[in-house]
Amino acid sequence: MSRRAGGRAGAAWTAVVLAVLFCAVAGWSYGQARSDDSLAYAASRDRVLADGKAHIARLASFDAKDPGGGLRQWLDASTGPLHEELKRTKAKTGTTARASVTDAALTALDTRAGTAELIATVRVEVSAGGGRQASADRKRLEATLARTPDGWKVQALSAVPVGGS
Repeated sequence: MSRRAGGRAGAAWTAVVLAVLFCAVAGWSYGQARSDDSLAYAASRDRVLADGKAHIARLASFDAKDPGGGLRQWLDASTGPLHEELKRTKAKTGTTARASVTDAALTALDTRAGTAELIATVRVEVSAGGGRQASADRKRLEATLARTPDGWKVQALSAVPVGGS
């Protein structure tokens, strides 16, 4: 009977040692992952992409019923030369445009410099003064983003020409 009890005690100690060893390795691995620069970079990339998509949708949209509000949205989404250019804009159109980003990707991100490049496909629904939908169009846009104290904003925005095949 004592051999059996001794065998059980040895197996129990082995299980405890293995459990402690597993916890130590798991804790070390978790600590390494939390301090990993690639996780911080991935989080930054996700934030920049989300901000860029939201701002591109704002910049490609305009509500003819509230031109002042539309201009404020444009200014809130922009920085740098684009912001200065939009400040000089006077809204005189009777057309409403509603844009949604259907796909987007970062093509460059420099977190140290605070700059990023983004490409996006945007669906724009345009309606004339009466409010009924007149047309829908897809656009490809390229944006340069800059980090500001208020987050990432669009510094430059241009259409990407669609090449023929």
